[in-house]
Amino acid sequence: MSDDDTTAPAPQETSEENRHASWLELFFDLVAVAGVAQIAHLLHGVPDISDLGMYALLFLAFWTAWIVFTLYANVAYENTHVRTVLAAMFGMAVMAAAVPGVHEGDDQHARVFALAYVLIRGLASRAWQHRRQILVDWPAAQMSLGVIPWIVSLWAHDPLRHWLWALGIALDLYVTFAVSARDLVEHQEARERHDDRTARRGSAGRPSLARSQTEHLSERLGLFVLIVLGEGVAQVVAALSDAEWDKQLYMVAVAAFFLLATLWALSFEHGYAGVPHLTAGVLPSRAGLPLHCFVSGCLAALAAALGAAAEHLETLPDATRWLLCSSLAGYFLLSGLAWLGQAGREQRWLLSVALPCCVLPLLLAVFGAHVRTVTVVWLLVLITLWPILYERRATKSSKEAVRATA
Repeated sequence: MSDDDTTAPAPQETSEENRHASWLELFFDLVAVAGVAQIAHLLHGVPDISDLGMYALLFLAFWTAWIVFTLYANVAYENTHVRTVLAAMFGMAVMAAAVPGVHEGDDQHARVFALAYVLIRGLASRAWQHRRQILVDWPAAQMSLGVIPWIVSLWAHDPLRHWLWALGIALDLYVTFAVSARDLVEHQEARERHDDRTARRGSAGRPSLARSQTEHLSERLGLFVLIVLGEGVAQVVAALSDAEWDKQLYMVAVAAFFLLATLWALSFEHGYAGVPHLTAGVLPSRAGLPLHCFVSGCLAALAAALGAAAEHLETLPDATRWLLCSSLAGYFLLSGLAWLGQAGREQRWLLSVALPCCVLPLLLAVFGAHVRTVTVVWLLVLITLWPILYERRATKSSKEAVRATA
């Protein structure tokens, strides 16, 4: 192995179909811990609409930077370039470090954040160009249309800069859903005709199509959701360490733990890749990846709200209560979308489970101004337990029906 072309080795006995996350990929995911923590802190205190908008924008940007290299390592496998991944990891660490300054309106931090994002996307595009592969599952990983507004934003100021970032994210989503595999191949070939270095290779041939390795990708996506749930634990622990311990605090802490544990069960025991009520291989990656992004965003917002709840033991501020309840409602809304995208599922579940779990947290947000904090959190635990209890009851009934007809 040469120093100029370092690649990540894979275990000899592990095939591409049944492999697990490598040490390099796990090391890369550590930066997600720092990034999620920094972005979740934007919702501390009493967040307003502008804080929520900034949170959503920076979370989408950070998740996009993470997923483009997660997909690269997924497809490249043992040919993953270590230096390229480490460079992207450094760039994401810079993005995470710049988040507080971006939130405070610091011009320099905002430019550094945008520059790091642009360089990460450039590294990803170059890596795919070097492999001469077209990633069908997530075209935005290698196309630069969504990066253009970010480049322009280097010379802009707030709030125009933030609108340009939002435009870049929107263009990435457009590319993902509107661009076909044939369009990708034609785009790559046109790009290479203008690349003198590629022209000199001449015999390189037509770019090939690549798809992600499903089980390995689901493991990486699940690890990201675990990181987000872990941030919820960290937020509560940090709040508890600064508070005076009493009976009321204990009850809130136990309720917060039960809520996070129940969300874990929904996302993994009753879901797939961290997305609740999703079944493996049912949705294409183009639909599954956005679901994962939005589910993770809801859970990270809920984690921040739980930390704030541990700091307000009597009653929750209106903004915190709305954040806590609406995050959970959004989580269940996405759960319902995942259910709808799968053929053969009974529609009764939507009315019996998804609809109540979306509506009840919002009703609690509207009418819970004078409800004690511990009561609010325990009510959310009960709401979150309902889908699990419903499915267990449905499974038991179906088994009894089978035994009755046997």
